[in-house]
Amino acid sequence: MQEINLPKIIFGTSGLGNLYVALSDEVKRSIVAESIRYSPKPAVFDSAGKYGAGLALESLGSALAQLNVKPSDVIISNKLGWLRTELKTSEPTFEPGVWRDLKYDAVQQISYEGILECYEQGNELLGNYHAELVSVHDPDEYLNAASNESEQAQRYQDILGAYRALNDLKRDGKVKGIGVGSKDWRIIKKIAHDVKLDWAMIANSMTVHSHPPELIEFMQELEKQGTLIINSAVFNGGFLTGSAYYNYRLTDPVKDKHLYNWRELFYGLCADHKIKPADACVAFGLNGPGIKSIALNTTNPDRVAQNVALATLKVPAQFWKEMKQCGLIDESYASIYL
Repeated sequence: MQEINLPKIIFGTSGLGNLYVALSDEVKRSIVAESIRYSPKPAVFDSAGKYGAGLALESLGSALAQLNVKPSDVIISNKLGWLRTELKTSEPTFEPGVWRDLKYDAVQQISYEGILECYEQGNELLGNYHAELVSVHDPDEYLNAASNESEQAQRYQDILGAYRALNDLKRDGKVKGIGVGSKDWRIIKKIAHDVKLDWAMIANSMTVHSHPPELIEFMQELEKQGTLIINSAVFNGGFLTGSAYYNYRLTDPVKDKHLYNWRELFYGLCADHKIKPADACVAFGLNGPGIKSIALNTTNPDRVAQNVALATLKVPAQFWKEMKQCGLIDESYASIYL
């Protein structure tokens, strides 16, 4: 992936697919416009067929066209594996409760032929633009849907088939880089042993709240192999910045008391040091071994410039020291990286 120079901040597009809230086309266009304005060229957008059942891809392509953005001034990453289908129920079946006002449903389609179908559909939705970075999206979900070990083994072969298709696209010069996007880093590790990855997107896993030593060790392995790491969902689905959702699951203040206690202590230390919680999350998320970029999503155009500025934000060492003393971050991690 020598031809691709990823910036520190990549623009996530789940908001363009109406995650949690339905945005107007005007607001979506403004988000894309601000992203182009504040990013070094080419601006990098991370999208997926899963985001709003293709709505994010459609909205991104439409906004870029209306803004007359040259295709050469953007790089689009499309995480493949979910195909837009007809909506036959009152709400989409693929992730009920989190997407708003969708007109389509989506199904997981992971195989040699299925991933190519997702790739072609994605480019159709993007219109004048196309994905240069591609990956298999949610292989963890695909494997977990198996009803027994035999089916799981077959599903893993489907995933390897999908990667054969992606390698064919790369060989033919249609894409520049192949990766993976998963909420379960252990599945990324399994795939990385069988497939040469240019990049890996780790979601919900490497955050100021959650950074297990085993994950750090794996990230060090990826760094040695030259696989770029993109860190995503560093707010644990919004919970670390005030949302009631932790990793896209609605929390219960009683059952999830430990999460709320952690957040309360975290907010207290942030207030003591006059640091915004989001700033601390991003600074931590950029800090780990092999991390090249961080993917940030917003539904507010005014937030884009602030997100880009977070890449150069410095958090005082004393803050991390107190986080460690309070047991809010792993001691072994803090001593090496903070």
